[in-house]
Amino acid sequence: MKLKKLMAAFLVVAMGASTLMGCGLKNNDPNTETTGSTGQGTETTSGGTDAKAFDGVTLTMLKDADSADTGLNAVLALAKEKLGITVEVENRVGGAEGDTIVKTRLASGDMSDLCLYNSGSLLAAIHPADYFIDISGEDFISRLDDTYKKTVTVDGITYGIPFSSSQAGAILYNKTIYQELGLSVPKTWDELIANCEAIKGAGKTALIGTFGDSWTSQLIFLGDNYNILAQDPSFATNFEAGTIKYATSPAGLRSFEKLAQLLPYYNGDYLAATYDDGTDMLANAEGAMWPMLTQALSNIYELYPDKIDDIGVFAIPGDDAANSGLTVWMPGSIYGNKNASNVEAVKAFMEFYVSDEALNAYAGAVLPDGPYCIKGYQLPENSYKAVKEDMQAYFDAGKTNVALEFLTPVKGANCPSICQAVGSGQMTAEEGAKAYDEDCRVQALQLGLNWK
Repeated sequence: MKLKKLMAAFLVVAMGASTLMGCGLKNNDPNTETTGSTGQGTETTSGGTDAKAFDGVTLTMLKDADSADTGLNAVLALAKEKLGITVEVENRVGGAEGDTIVKTRLASGDMSDLCLYNSGSLLAAIHPADYFIDISGEDFISRLDDTYKKTVTVDGITYGIPFSSSQAGAILYNKTIYQELGLSVPKTWDELIANCEAIKGAGKTALIGTFGDSWTSQLIFLGDNYNILAQDPSFATNFEAGTIKYATSPAGLRSFEKLAQLLPYYNGDYLAATYDDGTDMLANAEGAMWPMLTQALSNIYELYPDKIDDIGVFAIPGDDAANSGLTVWMPGSIYGNKNASNVEAVKAFMEFYVSDEALNAYAGAVLPDGPYCIKGYQLPENSYKAVKEDMQAYFDAGKTNVALEFLTPVKGANCPSICQAVGSGQMTAEEGAKAYDEDCRVQALQLGLNWK
């Protein structure tokens, strides 16, 4: 139970931050041996050089202490064996203080050879062209997932590679309940509500609410971003510019309407139930569905390993069955210092890190909570079925987009409490949207944006 408490605490911190850069990083150590599978990519790559061409080379890496070491250490050991490169890791604090450390060291020229930092809008904000290696012309970039690649590309130049696996804001569901009631995975919001009615009619809890941890109330809202962007591809750009708001956008308001519509289907104690309770309820079939980050899969695996394959994942539905897609939280990324003393060694390490051999090593130490952002890589056989079968299908079909925080730094600090109020009926969807717009306006002005 101690592990469960630690994981819950980590997730609370992560969801409260401006971005979930550590969303795929964890310290679970599976008891089962991972059997890595080779995809269509290379097994070991080193730019066409001898595998020991960098024998004796030492690189440095700066990373946040919140990101797990287990998978990284497995890759570092393999890099030493295959490339001859030793990587010395320096941990820094996370959060705003850690962000300041990164910016200060970049500005002072005191950055390590490799730097683990955010993907998305926060990367763009630090002007990566001034500090990081342009890897746009490297052959291994063709392996990067297209959606992920956008989060490490600024002004047409690509800088980073994924540190770990992705995860999603989605609906985790208990497959035994679905099978018992003859239900199918919903492709539209109306189908989801119909499933909720059927489950409730059978005397079961349709939706697990864990509003006792207020951050969990955000998942329907945040995880609906795929559907917002499907309806309005320019939403993020216009939202950051202040020319569109959630209350004035039909697509944006729809997210709050969905949140409000779910109230009749929660467990009776949803206001008091916590994240810990949610993991127990879903695993034990005490509730059919739980809107949650897929990082919860590792919690369930640690506590109920015999029940992990009873859990599936589907995207928060939109209104178009032909365009059902997943909102993804991309991992933090590894960037190379353009002023490193051995840039070629840095690039060789980055290329090796995204090879099948290195991915197998990482996955052998830490089972992924979502697909890796690497084209052609086949997840290990013992991966969670919810990842290998359910989530991977969205990636393979190109039906993914990122959470809004990867596209703009504008995110209201009071999002959890506003979502909690809308989800519990204390605010209407319209009131919640207006409150969130005002919350975002405060931050936008702090960022120097011309919001009105």
